[in-house]
Amino acid sequence: MLRRALLANVLVPLAAAAPRPSAAADTTSCCGPITPAGARLTALLDSMDVEHRWLAHKHVNWETGEQDQTDGFAGPDRATHCSAFAAAVGKRLGIYMLRPPDHPLTFLASAQTYWFEHGDSSTGWQRVADWQTAQRLANEGTLVVMSYYNPSPQRSGHIVIVRPSLKSSAALASEGPQVIQAAGYNRASAPAATSFSFHPGAWPSQVKIFAHPLPAAS
Repeated sequence: MLRRALLANVLVPLAAAAPRPSAAADTTSCCGPITPAGARLTALLDSMDVEHRWLAHKHVNWETGEQDQTDGFAGPDRATHCSAFAAAVGKRLGIYMLRPPDHPLTFLASAQTYWFEHGDSSTGWQRVADWQTAQRLANEGTLVVMSYYNPSPQRSGHIVIVRPSLKSSAALASEGPQVIQAAGYNRASAPAATSFSFHPGAWPSQVKIFAHPLPAAS
């Protein structure tokens, strides 16, 4: 009996000292599940193969991202293709955003941002107030963009598409929604915070969010 009592006295403190799961380790999705519509949006975004198309410093077909001029081409529209990629995704989904031939590819991202914000409400695009709503809408299958209007007329803006993600609330708070982009470095999946790093002063206060539901037939 004495031996059992001594053993119990040892086990109780050890049990009390056992580590408990930390709240910081919580991996619950910040913004709800990825719905079937969100899964279809993910499949469409991944099918665009952005890491091998819409490559920087190559002239490309804006709709397909395929290079359509030789490497030595010295004309315009060779730098980066964020706005062309975003417009191509929209066209693939049957959703219009400002694009050629209605605007040239040059400085298109800033023009798109202005168009989203000041365009006719009949376009179906709506302003989104916060990151959590943006990520939740993407998870539900809505087309969501994050864009930056560069106030310098000689410098480009930037635009990315929010992709469905089960990231945690802590990750969302520190890095913003998960996005897909064409840029200096194309990324199929990256935090929004890093996607605007080449535009000093843009993140986070100058980045705006807009959303458009997918057509019923999609």
